[in-house]
Amino acid sequence: MSSLRLPIETAHLQLRPFERGDVEAVRRYHTLPSVQRYVERPTRYPEDVAAAIAVMRGQVELHRPGDTLTLAMVRKGDHQLIGQVSLKWSDATSGQGELRFAIDPAQSGKGYLTEALTALIDLAFDHFRIHRLMVRCDGRSHHSIKLMQKLGLRLEAHYREHALFQGEWDEELHFAVLDREWRPNAKVVEMPKRGRVA
Repeated sequence: MSSLRLPIETAHLQLRPFERGDVEAVRRYHTLPSVQRYVERPTRYPEDVAAAIAVMRGQVELHRPGDTLTLAMVRKGDHQLIGQVSLKWSDATSGQGELRFAIDPAQSGKGYLTEALTALIDLAFDHFRIHRLMVRCDGRSHHSIKLMQKLGLRLEAHYREHALFQGEWDEELHFAVLDREWRPNAKVVEMPKRGRVA
């Protein structure tokens, strides 16, 4: 896949690679139980967060299936790190990818995730030529469900009580969108050539 230029600028955010100094900002949201459910590895303590950042610092490009691109969401006005977004290249043959996200709850509901995920979906389809993106979210998170609907993703699956997490049954929803479904009115579609009519 072609080289990626970072950071990515949006109206209110800069999506950039993680840095060593991001530990305290990431700890604010990464150690919350609602986020723990969806992170790659448990991050209950400061040393866990530092280890997670060390991994995320290396996730800056997609070269082969299994690779993940993880970017810090940094607010432009005050340069505060408020969350993260990830794109994982799941399968090359069928062009599958997965989005993940986490945000500091104090910054939720302000449109930042909509902006960041829109940029990441554009990147997935336009730059990396992924065919289908899926997102998992907690079935009890009304904010995440509304966000997926706002972005135009469709609900494909509802896994009821499929896993135990910290003594509670997990309700997980899977949403997805195809490349041709993403902003269909914004894309230029080449019409098939027709023969001349005499």
